[in-house]
Amino acid sequence: MTRILLAALLSVVFGTIAHADRAPTADERAKIEQVLRGQGFTAWKKIEFDDARVWEVDDAVAADGKKYDLKLDQNLAIIRREAD
Repeated sequence: MTRILLAALLSVVFGTIAHADRAPTADERAKIEQVLRGQGFTAWKKIEFDDARVWEVDDAVAADGKKYDLKLDQNLAIIRREAD
């Protein structure tokens, strides 16, 4: 019984770690920033790859000064834009 509980606990812990959000590599960040600038964004805060397998960009400032939270797919296309 103890082995079963230990195995279950370890699978939860390691399963959670495997799906944690992560920051982009330097190369990924450069590509994402190029896309953002190409779409008219002038500044942004946090960029991370989430467990839904999309890139999230917080507080991206558009050319008109409005802020948006963005989601980009794995091809770096903006798939969601929410006014902040």
